Amino acid sequence: MMSQKGPEDMKKVYFYPFDKSFDLGKKQEAVSDILRTAGIESVIGPNDLVAVKIHFGEKKNDTHISAELTRPVIDLVKQYKGKPFLTDTCVLYKSQRDNSVDHLMLAHKHGFTIENTGAPVVIADGLVGNLEREVEINCPIYKSVYIAASAKEANAIVVLSHVTGHLATGLGGAIKNIGMGFASRKGKLKQHSAMKPKIKQKFCTGCGVCIEWCPVNCITMNNGKAFIDNNACIGCGECLAVCRFGAVKHDWAVSDVELQRRMAEHALGVVKGKEKKILFVNFLINITKDCDCMGIKQTPVIPDIGVVAGFDAVSVDAASLDLIEQRTGKSLREISYPDINLREQIEYGNKIGLGSLEYNIINITDN
Repeated sequence: MMSQKGPEDMKKVYFYPFDKSFDLGKKQEAVSDILRTAGIESVIGPNDLVAVKIHFGEKKNDTHISAELTRPVIDLVKQYKGKPFLTDTCVLYKSQRDNSVDHLMLAHKHGFTIENTGAPVVIADGLVGNLEREVEINCPIYKSVYIAASAKEANAIVVLSHVTGHLATGLGGAIKNIGMGFASRKGKLKQHSAMKPKIKQKFCTGCGVCIEWCPVNCITMNNGKAFIDNNACIGCGECLAVCRFGAVKHDWAVSDVELQRRMAEHALGVVKGKEKKILFVNFLINITKDCDCMGIKQTPVIPDIGVVAGFDAVSVDAASLDLIEQRTGKSLREISYPDINLREQIEYGNKIGLGSLEYNIINITDN
């Protein structure tokens, strides 16, 4: 039977410190221990479809959360009679992760197989990123946001986030993992784009697929090339989703402050309706200057610190930043992107009701 979480439980952030002697087996034990101590059973009911949100790593990236570290999570979900699946969404940029077919192949290559993890992989926003649900949030920027369908249809969510720096938001943590990582293609476009799309003529093949998929019929063919009527365009991103030739152009010139606020509002859309059915786990290991979306081999800039867990994305991210500063004597901002105020996302998240900046850290190895 699930236990109910009260206000004080929401303020608790559990911490399991790592040291240099920890091998894979010890790290797996730590993940299992912190989830049990935090009370993972409180978010999982019998036969719940449980989304385990993770980043499978871009091609060539090897510092993402490994498949082996998801195994204790999957095993615990099953122990409490849940039905887990690993999940992420399609990305906007040209990548092996911009459609679910290639994304699944990449996840498999990185070891996220049923044999290794004990769970299947489901791409939450469908084949090309347009399988979504609109969620009303009534926030200062958006009245509603567009979230991957499987994120809303799942009965519970366990969010596994690899804490890193980020070239646009300063911090890649729990808020980014669900706010950007669980947004549909349309949701990602709304976060990043400052204007409506245009067609890059030299890349357009005149195939007409974007015309077929445009929901408001604002795309026509002009001299064998697609043309978008911006007066009629609603910025839905369908053209970007279906074009396989890189012919759709967007302006990504959004300030880091605005992007973090938009991202936090989308994170609220994910949490809404699952306030008592979502658990956040931040991995402070292999911390790199840039996020796992970078298709390069990266070198960690901070020694492994450990793993934290809690039921509030804002407090879990705040605790992660504080632990980095306590352990290194420097902030993640100083180490990664000094020009970006990476705490904007947690401060704004606190303002809109995503979570609280107040937390009580509990070192579970002290017990």
